[in-house]
Amino acid sequence: MANDVPDRAVPGAFRHDSEPSVRRVFGALIATRQMLTPTPSSSQAVGSGAVTCSITDGIATVSFYHPKSNSLPAALLADIAGRIAAVGKHPATRVVVIRSEGAGAFCAGASFDELKRIDSPEAGKEFFMGFARVVLAMRNCPKPIVTRVQGKVVGGGVGIVAASDYVIAIPESPVRLSELAVGIGPFVVGPAIERKIGSAAFSGLALDADWRDAAWCAAHGLYTRICDNVQALDQVMGTLAHKLAAFNPDAISQLKAALWTGTPPWDKLLEERAAMSGTLVLSDFTRNAIAAFERRS
Repeated sequence: MANDVPDRAVPGAFRHDSEPSVRRVFGALIATRQMLTPTPSSSQAVGSGAVTCSITDGIATVSFYHPKSNSLPAALLADIAGRIAAVGKHPATRVVVIRSEGAGAFCAGASFDELKRIDSPEAGKEFFMGFARVVLAMRNCPKPIVTRVQGKVVGGGVGIVAASDYVIAIPESPVRLSELAVGIGPFVVGPAIERKIGSAAFSGLALDADWRDAAWCAAHGLYTRICDNVQALDQVMGTLAHKLAAFNPDAISQLKAALWTGTPPWDKLLEERAAMSGTLVLSDFTRNAIAAFERRS
């Protein structure tokens, strides 16, 4: 899967006066475009979702979609992580926007279809490493990440929200860490969430596995701003993204680094947490819980 370049190049991103320079630059641009153009993997059949990416006016947008409430199978997780890493390094990027498509849930978390297919601790660890790689890509991205939340957020989706630097949502965007209810736990996304909302709020969210409304999210720092509706959400998102893209890029990058100062390295920790989840997902409790959920839905 080619995750290195956005789907379309940025008009006016390269401008030189000498003809040889123009040829060299556009040759490099074509090569870069070829690297970044998405190539569907063999595991991404029709209906399994998609990730799109573009850079316009300094704003890199990474958007994901899955027909099952924007849930995340391994292929989408890998693509999201790769796209975030790629646009973060792209010279045209000033700010990164993460969003999902559709008017329903922002993200339903891990794909139950894939959870059911896990047949070994190693396979389980690798699946949950998908969430770890997304969180780490967001943390390591040198550009600020603004996330648009237009609906419910569950499980791993809460980790994506928490790893963002600025989050704009609508009132119909409650969150839930449902992992404990299906026999695992929010181990991989936990550090990002705890960093954002504090240990006490995270403990309650993780232990009761219940919903928290958008007002609670804003009060605890998970959401930065709440807009009245989707139309207002998109207007505010556009204004903020263009504003950030116009700021001094060096200052923005240094501010992004400063915002994460004091946070210990997570690479080893998230790998250990992925192994924990990967083992627990094989339990009879989890198998029965997922089956019961699917019967209800």
